[in-house]
Amino acid sequence: MDEIQSQSDHYRSSSSSASSPASRVPAFNFFYLRKPGSLGQPISFEDSPEWEDTDADVRVEEGGGDSINAATTSVSPSLSKLNSGSLPSPHLPEGAAVARKIAGASVAWKDLTVTIGGKRKYSDNVVKGSNGYALPGTMTVIMGPAKSGKSTLLRAIAGRLPPAAKMYGEIFVNGAKMHMPYGSYGLVDLETTLIDSLTVREYLYYSAVLQLPGFFSQKKSVVEEAIHAMSLGDFANKLIGGHCFMKGLPSGERRRVAIARELVMRPHILFIDEPLYHLDSVSALLMMVTLKKLTSTGCTLIFTLNQSSTEVFGLFDRICLLSNGNTLFFGETLACLQHFSNAGFPCPIMQSPSDHFLRAINTDFDRIIAMCKNWQDDNGDFSAVNMDTAVAICTLEATYKSSADAAAVETMIMRLTEKEGPLLKSKGNASNATRIAVLTWRSLLIMSREFKYYWLRLILYMLLTLCIGTIFSGLGHSLSSVVTRVAAIFVFVSFTSLLSIAGVPVLMKEIKIYASEESNQHSGALAFLFGQLLSSIPFLFLISISSSLVFYFLIGLRDEFSLLMYFVLNFFMCLLVNEGLMLAVVSLWKNIFQSVLTLVTIHAVLMLAAGYFRIRSELPRPVWTHPLSYIAFHTYSIQGLLENEYLGVNFAIGQVRSISGFQALHSAYDISPRSNAKWENVLVLFLMAVGYRILVFVLLHFYARKNVSLHRLFRGKHNSTA
Repeated sequence: MDEIQSQSDHYRSSSSSASSPASRVPAFNFFYLRKPGSLGQPISFEDSPEWEDTDADVRVEEGGGDSINAATTSVSPSLSKLNSGSLPSPHLPEGAAVARKIAGASVAWKDLTVTIGGKRKYSDNVVKGSNGYALPGTMTVIMGPAKSGKSTLLRAIAGRLPPAAKMYGEIFVNGAKMHMPYGSYGLVDLETTLIDSLTVREYLYYSAVLQLPGFFSQKKSVVEEAIHAMSLGDFANKLIGGHCFMKGLPSGERRRVAIARELVMRPHILFIDEPLYHLDSVSALLMMVTLKKLTSTGCTLIFTLNQSSTEVFGLFDRICLLSNGNTLFFGETLACLQHFSNAGFPCPIMQSPSDHFLRAINTDFDRIIAMCKNWQDDNGDFSAVNMDTAVAICTLEATYKSSADAAAVETMIMRLTEKEGPLLKSKGNASNATRIAVLTWRSLLIMSREFKYYWLRLILYMLLTLCIGTIFSGLGHSLSSVVTRVAAIFVFVSFTSLLSIAGVPVLMKEIKIYASEESNQHSGALAFLFGQLLSSIPFLFLISISSSLVFYFLIGLRDEFSLLMYFVLNFFMCLLVNEGLMLAVVSLWKNIFQSVLTLVTIHAVLMLAAGYFRIRSELPRPVWTHPLSYIAFHTYSIQGLLENEYLGVNFAIGQVRSISGFQALHSAYDISPRSNAKWENVLVLFLMAVGYRILVFVLLHFYARKNVSLHRLFRGKHNSTA
């Protein structure tokens, strides 16, 4: 402790440019600042704010509601528009409802510890004994350097920890130890997959229909409220991803769309992981002002942040400062400045508070000090970067634990939890039939607009079919053409199936969209599979009929309509099986490179076992005959097409003798002599298509159910540790 005290004293003496919070702000700088204690008042815009402490009268009303009677804050005219809530906002369509008030909910967490399991037993405490709370109509920010436990703490409070995590401690919602039911809260992840081919209004409308029960017409007002709340009126009819003549939405607007998707449920509590991720200073300020307006509806807002400007910092109500999982401070934002000053680390003049906080507690700065220890500036020192971060963290943590701020947090948590308030209720969700219908229609719309979904594959299929057809054209119908025609059909089936791998990136995007929606319970594995299947059938049928017509007539197959329709049906089932196989592999790996590599390998092996390079009956029985030749869908497709073409056909040998088509194929490919064998092959293809989709359902359902069960387990554990 003596060493820590000496180094802390050294920093105090070296910070000659720093001053107390009362005098550190120059008169010519303007900041959005909130006075301590003025929780119920809007933010004032002042050139020389007062920093003296004021006490807030906090009262917990019966029924669990929270109200704060705060000291009156004078508001300057410079920010009167923000204070009055009359910031310029996009024009609303006629009949659109403005954002209505939301019954917020108080959240409190006590002694919250989260451990992440790795190769060793659970030993890495990502969050260590955190205490805090969030009140309705306020913004609570969890701030800290990278890998400090911000996102883990946020997800722990929301009940959305990863499977490898364990949680200890207590979480209270309106004073009751309970999990938050569906629709009562929303969580916006750091990376949210949006649908680029939909407009903002379409995307939010389909999200609302997937989430909310009731009739479709009732969702329009909810969507307009979300658009208005996030100031997206100017972008409502623009494509999220743009098109060749128009750019897509900027990163700030895309982030607001992701937040608006959760607002259609009108959640009591909203969790956001890094709302300012990849945003410039102007977009960040606009985002935070928008979120500040959102809290005026009563919503409880909790989010993480790595760093912020001074203007953004002044918009926060409370801050939870973390470093290496330890809570260094929890309380009002300006009180945090006083806490650092009391600990001996006052914020220097002209430095952003958040920059100063992170400078003091980010261990990465030690490497900068080591690199620059021999550098000198005009004043003889390398700025003020001479503080030992470990000393600062230990000093701040020790100061906070013994401070009145920590005692106030414990008192507030006790008041919030001494009496249970109204329990949050589930708002219900859409039925599976509704979700299937919505996902089918939405996918049809996306596939029709997105060139790379099926239109590009259609062009590639046509080009490949033209190449194959022209190479094998003019074969005739003699006995000598049988072997060559078998080769043509094998190449057609195998190469078109291999070409389908071009659709892997598209399927990967669909899986990501599903994962994003399923994580918030907006969709399910069954609804996703049915929607994807029903929407892809028209496009796969278009590809199959166009490719089949080109190949059929260029090769010169038998000129009968029923045979042509069987050819189309067989090839369509082949594409359907292949689509299911790709979906299963993509669901397994969730990575484009690994999925493509796996699919190429599978197709190569199945092509070898399909019975063309060596007749199926002559393949080595271990592995190649059983099971590969039986699970290769190429085998059944080629068999059906050859049986369709050659069964019932006779080839003349000389003037007297003739042989059947089955005998002509006997040495080239193994088929069945039964007349209905080709339909059996189609049936096998159909069963394989169903089987692959069942496999996809199991994969998706297993991962989703595993996460849900673990989340419930975490909730049950901390509920039982009362």
